[in-house]
Amino acid sequence: MTGQGDLRTRAVQRLKAKQHFWSALITWVVLSAMFVVIWLATGMGGFWPIWPIAGIAVGVAFTGIRAFGPANAGPSEEQIQTEMRRLS
Repeated sequence: MTGQGDLRTRAVQRLKAKQHFWSALITWVVLSAMFVVIWLATGMGGFWPIWPIAGIAVGVAFTGIRAFGPANAGPSEEQIQTEMRRLS
């Protein structure tokens, strides 16, 4: 039963990470639009919104990698057994 509980915990964590990513993505889109609107309203000098848009995008990208990238479940049982044989 421990394996099932561990799997459930990992699944819940993964689902929360995905929800966090979508929330971060929506926030980034809204903020980006707001920056562009401010830029348009203030005379459209150099396109300064690129800097906060790009900066926030980096954080959103890392959130996406954590949510949709390879699961960080630690070493597999096979890797553990291989290392134990190597050590003995």
